[in-house]
Amino acid sequence: MAERVDVVVIGGGPAGSAAAMRAARGGASVAVFESGDRGRDKICGDGLTPRAVAALNELNIPIDASHRIAGLRMIAGRQTRELPWPESGRFPGYGAVWPRQRLDAALIEAAESSGAAVSFNSTAMPLIDDGIVRGVQVETSNGSREVLAEKVIVATGAPGAVARELGAVRVADEPFGLAIRTYVESPRHADDMLEACLTLRDEHGTPVPGYGWMFPCGDGTVNIGVGALSTMKGFKNLNLNKLLASYRASVEGPWSLGADTGRARAWRLPMSVVKRSGPGWMAIGDAAGLVNPMNGEGIDYGLESGMLAADEFLRNPTGAEQRYDDAVGERFDSFLRTGRRFAFLIGHPFLLRTGLRMAVGTHSIANITLQVMGNLVDGDTPGAAGRVLSFADRALGLADPLLRKTRAKA
Repeated sequence: MAERVDVVVIGGGPAGSAAAMRAARGGASVAVFESGDRGRDKICGDGLTPRAVAALNELNIPIDASHRIAGLRMIAGRQTRELPWPESGRFPGYGAVWPRQRLDAALIEAAESSGAAVSFNSTAMPLIDDGIVRGVQVETSNGSREVLAEKVIVATGAPGAVARELGAVRVADEPFGLAIRTYVESPRHADDMLEACLTLRDEHGTPVPGYGWMFPCGDGTVNIGVGALSTMKGFKNLNLNKLLASYRASVEGPWSLGADTGRARAWRLPMSVVKRSGPGWMAIGDAAGLVNPMNGEGIDYGLESGMLAADEFLRNPTGAEQRYDDAVGERFDSFLRTGRRFAFLIGHPFLLRTGLRMAVGTHSIANITLQVMGNLVDGDTPGAAGRVLSFADRALGLADPLLRKTRAKA
């Protein structure tokens, strides 16, 4: 006889752990299936925005083991601005850097402590009956088994086999990103500012829509990496290792970089999805395309969407999928849509150079850029940043057909 639980979560990263602990704390029986080992590493920039810290606080996850960050240093050409994270009623005035191996371990342990049953080295695929997801088929080294559930929450990261099975794949004509990072020794490992270089160039001096980052970890190392958007000309020929080497050469002196403490690793950043829910299932985090196209960040969105999915299930399993989809759409869709359109805009080299100079050109505009880079803007954002988002959404909506027609050819 097949096992039966209230909720199955496929994936044990931040989004999956958030959904699992929230549902379990609400009284649901929860099973989590993670394909990797306990303590597996996840390639990431490791930065936690104030929004992510707020989500961790809501989940009662202590962040004492992380390195506290006071703000963001933005560099565009010769212009540098250091801005503290703004403190508001919604988000604290600080962020953090918490390497993913340690962050994910803390979150999955909290899910277990909350009552979720977690299985590692377990590959789960949806069981679909008459168009409805009824549970999962789990494959392990000990064989296979069925686990039935009232709802399946998909937290598998970038689209893969589960997404293809459910039709939750990337929208083909929308942008996506690629990024690469490594850890390097630096005496500035305890800096309290994230650093983002917005004027990134490849080894040929070609402007790249993306940015390079230095995220101090507080443990003797910094996370150094670069990310690029698919809207640039020649994207398919972009060599991420060379792009990272080019960026590293520009920061080696100021950061007194020493030896690498690991190998450089690259990953893909999904920024759209055809659908994020269906009968019996809900996709959260990266699996739902919830990644900011303007910075590649998604941990905070993963935590929030995981909680939203669990909350809607606990509220009433019937119709939870549509309520979840509506709630996510109301909170994130306009901002993420604007970000994807902006990605097409900066795919044009002239517009890229002009836009980035403007992004930090004045203190007021730089503060708005800070909120965008910190994922602090969404459908409920008040003040100047919210008004700018609303205007940009309308303006880029009108320009979108032309931007797509004249987009750089990959």
